[in-house]
Amino acid sequence: MNYTQRIAVFSQLGYRFSKINAEMPHLQEAYLYNNWFTIDMQMRAINAWATLLSPQNLENWLKPYQLTEPNSPKTVAIIMAGNIPIVGFHDLLSVLITGNIALVKLASDDSKLMKWVIEQIIEIEPNFQNFIRFAEDYQLKDFDAVIATGSNNSNRYFEYYFRNKPNLLRKNRKSLAVLTGEESNEELEALADDVFMYFGMGCRNVSKLLVPKGYNLEPMFVAFEKYKDIIHHNKYANNYTYHKALFLMNQDPHLDNNFLIVKQDDALDSPLSVLMFSIYESTEDILAFLDLHKDHIQCVVGNTPKSGRIPFGKSQQPELWDYADGVDTIKFLKEIN
Repeated sequence: MNYTQRIAVFSQLGYRFSKINAEMPHLQEAYLYNNWFTIDMQMRAINAWATLLSPQNLENWLKPYQLTEPNSPKTVAIIMAGNIPIVGFHDLLSVLITGNIALVKLASDDSKLMKWVIEQIIEIEPNFQNFIRFAEDYQLKDFDAVIATGSNNSNRYFEYYFRNKPNLLRKNRKSLAVLTGEESNEELEALADDVFMYFGMGCRNVSKLLVPKGYNLEPMFVAFEKYKDIIHHNKYANNYTYHKALFLMNQDPHLDNNFLIVKQDDALDSPLSVLMFSIYESTEDILAFLDLHKDHIQCVVGNTPKSGRIPFGKSQQPELWDYADGVDTIKFLKEIN
């Protein structure tokens, strides 16, 4: 296969994604295997990729790299995350679109849906059977480079284990929003998507707010009401109940709207069902916070000058060129060839 043929395959995959409906049995299977992957959340992920995988989008993404056919395709091991549906697909796409071979280690939480995606690729172009293989018994053997995503703890293992291979290693990162108090109701409703999409389990989900002194949280709570039914999800409700009880027992000041707890805390990370916020008094305070945590921030949402980079509602709608941790995957793959 050449570059043009690979573009065509993934464009066709995007078209297939656009025809998926909630009754498809593979979605039901993935949900039964992992209850965090509700049908709605799976559909959101698939629909997002249906939009991204247009011929024009793929061309716009790859044109700056001036890709050439590799003289000898390299085998790239991909250790996938599984916190949200098909989160590992961008790495797979990057390896295959550059003409390399993917050695895939699926995340246990996302093994069902990702396997189905790979089946679709091979069904569209059977020759991809020669470019995709799975790690046998979860052992990685015979590979030239590695892309691995995991926790900070697993990353320390990755750094040691893959020290002699070209590697692209990703750690835990979190995202935040900078508010000014001048946001419209529409922007606050869009912020709700940034917070609650995929139950807030993605590194691009907003888990932290920076708000000005005297900020009124009430309009935000009203805007967040569109996600009030999230409390009916058993696993989410368990997290909410646990943290609510913990804060009450410790007499920690917090706000609660019966499905989300909002608490003032300088920590960057928030537990599931909790949204932490810090107060700033100047732009310098914002920039200082961002600089302090720059190695742990995935993206920043908001309209504040010098700090807001992503519009409200778009944190979980990255473009193909919005690379995790800001590390260019295609550039990494070009350099190993």
